[in-house]
Amino acid sequence: MSISNLTYLDHNATTPMKPAVRDIMLETLDFPGNASAIHKAGRDARRRIEESRQQLATALNTGARDVIVFTSSATEANNLALLGAGMERVITSSIEHPSVLNVAAPNKTLLPTLHDGTVDLNALEHLLVGQTEQTLISVMLVNNETGVIQPIYKIVALARTHGALVHTDAVQAFGKIPLDVQKLGADFITLSAHKMGGPQGVGCLVIANCVAVTPQIRGGNQEKNLRSGTENLAGIVAFGHAARLVDVAGFEKLGLWRDKIETTLKAAAPMLKIYGDTAPRIANTSMFALPGASSETQLIALDLAGICVSNGSACSSGTVKPSHVLKAMGASDAEATSSLRVSLGWNTTEAEVDLFIAKWLEMFERVKSRL
Repeated sequence: MSISNLTYLDHNATTPMKPAVRDIMLETLDFPGNASAIHKAGRDARRRIEESRQQLATALNTGARDVIVFTSSATEANNLALLGAGMERVITSSIEHPSVLNVAAPNKTLLPTLHDGTVDLNALEHLLVGQTEQTLISVMLVNNETGVIQPIYKIVALARTHGALVHTDAVQAFGKIPLDVQKLGADFITLSAHKMGGPQGVGCLVIANCVAVTPQIRGGNQEKNLRSGTENLAGIVAFGHAARLVDVAGFEKLGLWRDKIETTLKAAAPMLKIYGDTAPRIANTSMFALPGASSETQLIALDLAGICVSNGSACSSGTVKPSHVLKAMGASDAEATSSLRVSLGWNTTEAEVDLFIAKWLEMFERVKSRL
């Protein structure tokens, strides 16, 4: 997408709102109702929120006893799951988003990651055998840096065998791969609107089968007494509408352009290392390293060409630092500090892909003699 003459290829950080979603959000911003009020404007606001909740429930195929709690973000939803579940022990992976890794959950144990970017199921089973503590396993469905799809179905099966609960941060999965809450079987699912064509500032936690949760934000009785605070009406309505527009089949076509990027760059730079390419991945994401050329060098060169990409998670206060995900996958310091993530989106064009390839190759020609 061209934004002030920029080529935007950082959709895993945030993806632009779809036009129809923006239109309905702008219309809702003019509506004055507070969903906690009992007059007609309040009742209308409540109706709009519940309609959006149902739109998400339909898109996700939630069960009759599942609850969708709207939050200000996926970070808040992750905190609500990890802290609100009240477990004695939390097992999470070493490649999680900072909003999971940095939560001070009780008795936290880190699950190692295999070189292909998937979590180590044998290590998980070893951690669960003989455990007597109430345990929550938190593993993301899709990694935000590599795009690797984690084996959540197998994790859920292991959890059930050993009496544990499962939380999955599915932020990068919604709209990109089929997501059926009932088939998935997880107890908690985190989602965010701005990763799938909705606005920033709204997310949700799906709580399956009425699992008990202690609210982390108190002060009112909003969101079924699970999350206090006046609801973000316009954001929630836009989130629900974005869920209606999910097109997984259309998204999967981006894999052709992702593969074009990888094969072209690899042909010119055989030393390029592509992460997660031997594991199942979502179609839009490529994370690769050019050892010897720092992430900062590559980012600056591309930024000067008007191309927006990243070197990993967008939650690092604008800093360029080694990817903890790549380090967990066994990457060397040189590789972890020379990585780039390209993530395509619903409005990416092939011309933008070709421009990225051309500008990256120009950068490579300038630095290859020093590698």
